[in-house]
Amino acid sequence: MMKWSLRLLPFFIFLVLALVLFFQLGKDPQYMPSALVGQSVPDFRLVTLEGNDLVTSSHMPKQPYLINFWGTWCPACHVEHPFLVELAQQGVIIIGIDYKDEASAAKQWLAQKGNPYQLVLQDELGQFGLDMGVTGAPETFVVNGQGMITFRLQGVLNEQSWQEVQRHLQ
Repeated sequence: MMKWSLRLLPFFIFLVLALVLFFQLGKDPQYMPSALVGQSVPDFRLVTLEGNDLVTSSHMPKQPYLINFWGTWCPACHVEHPFLVELAQQGVIIIGIDYKDEASAAKQWLAQKGNPYQLVLQDELGQFGLDMGVTGAPETFVVNGQGMITFRLQGVLNEQSWQEVQRHLQ
């Protein structure tokens, strides 16, 4: 009996692996859910890029908006930026978080490429990014009118990903 079950052991291992792989098919390998989805935006105290004014989480819009983490050091942010400018021209509210960047480089970037952000805040040390669970830039969070995070996009926001993001922007 023992010998017979040992012969089937490789088959059972193969079957388990095949089932695990089968259920992973079709899933986006880039997608990482955020623990903050369904939670409020963490409290923060950041300064604006332009005026060094102090802004807290209580200053955020009372209507749906996007929080976009970006940096001039980020190649993907260069790709994403023109689409953000388009969205802003369509009336989408975007709060920009200049993430682990130098203020002078960020100001020059926005002067050259256009500023799609209603407000640009500096997160030089990345503490707010850490609180938001940011793993890199660009990263975009959808926040509803009650200040709750409803979606997180890791990577470039573009025409394709906008379809998904827009569904959560209510």
